[in-house]
Amino acid sequence: MIIEQIMKTHVETLTPQHTLKSAIDLMRSKKIRHIPIVNNDNEVVGLVTDRDVKDAAPSIFEENGSREEFSAPLERIMQKDIITGHPLDFVEEAASLFYEHHIGCMPITRDNKLVGIITETDLLYTLVELTGGNQPGSQIEVKVPNKAGMLSEVAGIIRSHKANVHSVLVYPDKESSEHKILVFRVGTMNPVNVINALKSEGHVVLWPNMPGMPS
Repeated sequence: MIIEQIMKTHVETLTPQHTLKSAIDLMRSKKIRHIPIVNNDNEVVGLVTDRDVKDAAPSIFEENGSREEFSAPLERIMQKDIITGHPLDFVEEAASLFYEHHIGCMPITRDNKLVGIITETDLLYTLVELTGGNQPGSQIEVKVPNKAGMLSEVAGIIRSHKANVHSVLVYPDKESSEHKILVFRVGTMNPVNVINALKSEGHVVLWPNMPGMPS
């Protein structure tokens, strides 16, 4: 999946000359937490987040606090070292950048022009969709030897019981490099027959593994 498929293309922006009050008003009215700052050519020159706004705004506990801060231009408080992405970048690469740099959003540019934005919420929603977590069904986790053909073999057993597979994840077994874990999201609320078939073929089912279920 590429960023173009999940990014928001309608992006609220401000310029470096806009004031702190402008950013506060825009965040409140649009219920957003990130505002890309652009120049007259729609190039990203900075970013203002809700945290930047909170840090820059005067405290309500200041008895004689100056309100001049509200008139301060955003160029004084905006972040200038911005990580951007391209519409054709892969979503998993963007997620890695979010994790590595602890960022909450990423402006998306093409030919140096702002064309979209993605946030950590967009990535979380995409993860839910990719894993099938937003669809009714059951999750089955199977521990298999780390060798070719195991995914096809387990999927074949599930398919033989006419259970539709919404998604599949594969990740290493933390306890053994000789095994891997297959996680299937299947379109059935009662996967007992599938689980029994997997176990009868010698597969180790890690989940579901509840009391009363055959081992």
